[in-house]
Amino acid sequence: MARVAILGAALQDLYLIDRDDLTPLEIGDTAIYGKIAVGSKVDIDRIKYDVGGGGLNVAISLSRFGHDTILLSNIGEDVAGDAIMRKLDAEAIDNSYMNYVAGQATGTSVVMLDSKGGERTIFTCRGASGRFDNISPADLDLAQPDWLYATTLNGDLATLEKFFNKAWSLGTKIMFNPGAKELAEPKKLLKLLGKVSVLLVNKSEAAKLVPGNMLAELLYHLNGYAPITIITDGQMGGIAGNYETRDSYRFGIYEDVKVKDATGAGDAFGAGFLAAYASGKSFRQALVYAAANSTAVVRKIGANAGALDSLVDLHPMPIQKI
Repeated sequence: MARVAILGAALQDLYLIDRDDLTPLEIGDTAIYGKIAVGSKVDIDRIKYDVGGGGLNVAISLSRFGHDTILLSNIGEDVAGDAIMRKLDAEAIDNSYMNYVAGQATGTSVVMLDSKGGERTIFTCRGASGRFDNISPADLDLAQPDWLYATTLNGDLATLEKFFNKAWSLGTKIMFNPGAKELAEPKKLLKLLGKVSVLLVNKSEAAKLVPGNMLAELLYHLNGYAPITIITDGQMGGIAGNYETRDSYRFGIYEDVKVKDATGAGDAFGAGFLAAYASGKSFRQALVYAAANSTAVVRKIGANAGALDSLVDLHPMPIQKI
């Protein structure tokens, strides 16, 4: 197994779950909560307190697979921060590189979840996870990871560059799943990809970085930046290419299941891929495990509750070499 450092957010997740008041009302190409009037009081069926965030979600999947996992993130000195530290202990994730940020509350996401249809809207106050410039790349000198998995740093490309440079100098491989604020600066982001071993984006994100409308076009262009590029496309599956081995695959979904909560699906896919790939599985096998892990997560409420371990017995799925 590998030693993996994960750089990203750790948040408290508060779920407000209801089966009728949060039902979406379609208006043109968008949808809103159609039964909630401004100023009204709404009875919610139940609430669920959980922990999540891109960094934490990825760390849980990697640790459950059996990797030596380290999380580098920021939390506040509060009850939510304590809950995150307990979760890291419970999942056997090294929390000695976590930072308490004085005067800041732990970041919190409020997830409005329609339990009938599985649709959700998320309100996030990033709190302590709104900044990452206080986390030192020198931590990698101490941790000596085989891999660095970087999730969104809320647009802090300067800190990402410092971590990528440090990882590169140590011979640490990098997997990167950028967020909306990193993608908002495509020219700067593309310059960072030269040090990235594995890039994970969805179709719309890929189109913000390179020209093209079809998955194959987008993959062709992005593979020139990152040797392994994975582009997901929701229920359509996705496409992935390994430039070094000249292997490319089109893949579908692992199972057609009822989605209870899509929160964390992308994190589960990316972490699932690296969990299998870093353990010596083939490129194709890692894609299958990634899809299976994502499917397992959306079947449960919570951004990481359904994450798989390495002992799961996987069945075949639609995947074709191209």
